[in-house]
Amino acid sequence: MLDHIQRMAQYNRFMNDKLLDAADQLPADALIANKGAYFGSILGTLNHVLVGDLLWLHRFKHHSAAYTALDALASFPVPTALDQQLYNNLIDFKVARQQLDALILSWVSQITAGDLQRSLQYRRVNGEINHRSFAGLLMHFFYHQTHHIGQATTLFSQAGIDVGATDLLLLIPEEP
Repeated sequence: MLDHIQRMAQYNRFMNDKLLDAADQLPADALIANKGAYFGSILGTLNHVLVGDLLWLHRFKHHSAAYTALDALASFPVPTALDQQLYNNLIDFKVARQQLDALILSWVSQITAGDLQRSLQYRRVNGEINHRSFAGLLMHFFYHQTHHIGQATTLFSQAGIDVGATDLLLLIPEEP
């Protein structure tokens, strides 16, 4: 399970790098144009993934393991809504996304097998308190990224930009 968590963090960074490269190929107005997607635009969709990551990482910071890598969250905003536009331009978004991806990679290296056996109590955006399996929440964290990354690749494709291969298989080492 720890290998899978680390691979998913690597996949997140791999795909975000591809999406940022694709975004660099479009003019600013194409990135913010409403395409009828759930979060409107390409940049709106990318912002939502960042918002989700930040919300979950701020929750994970309260895990009893006290992950020191998550102390760096102090330099990031704490979102208050799932559709919040944290960054309205690609330059600022790109800096934040790359810094957060580095933080995620650092953080997952601190997770232990024992941590996965614990649960996490957290507060949702609506104020509701939940108590769930930490391992399950980690899977949700990574699958949420993957779900919306898929939406973003579709939006780029509709804009005429080929993001390239997106398979997790690309990061699974070949065995003899």
